[in-house]
Amino acid sequence: MLKYLRLSLVAIVLASPVFAGPLGLGRPALPEEVSAWDIDVRPDGQGLPEGAGSVADGEETYVEKCAACHGDFGEGVGRWPILAGGEDTLADERPTKTVGSYWPYLSTVWDYVYRTMPYGEARSLTADEVYQVTAYILYLNDLVGEDFTLTKDNFPSVPLPNQSGFKLDDRPQTEYPVFRAAPCMENCKPKVEITGRGSAKGEDMGG
Repeated sequence: MLKYLRLSLVAIVLASPVFAGPLGLGRPALPEEVSAWDIDVRPDGQGLPEGAGSVADGEETYVEKCAACHGDFGEGVGRWPILAGGEDTLADERPTKTVGSYWPYLSTVWDYVYRTMPYGEARSLTADEVYQVTAYILYLNDLVGEDFTLTKDNFPSVPLPNQSGFKLDDRPQTEYPVFRAAPCMENCKPKVEITGRGSAKGEDMGG
């Protein structure tokens, strides 16, 4: 109880006008610290680092770093994700969602590989190796030829097949105004009609 009382007192003191301004804590982030976090890649390729990777080099890197889980041809091993195939299955009861059949943007592939792969060794791949693996995944999905080399410059020119299957979130324009409007509290309908009673409904259902 005393611990919680002390925490409450600290919160009250820090919330007082005397401490409303800067507390003099911390320091501005260093450029190298910012760059370590600023690694996201946008669909238009903004945020990509310099580098390049060919399908041929990507095959070697993929076999060494990725195939143990995802299979030599992206078919998946055990319950690990499938990376290739699945064309025309999205309308099926159990669609096969792969880079070639479902993913919207190539930037999603590059960013995911760079941030999280290989499993258990995240961020161990160089930028060139990520370009290589991404190029090879494109090849596995028959989206580029075997002589293709992925670079920062040609990255935006490689669309994925299901890109048009996604749309921007329009809730700020369509739903938020409705939910944030003042609720009606009286005379909300011109007429209120009772169409049934709970007991009657229960009897109809055997209750």
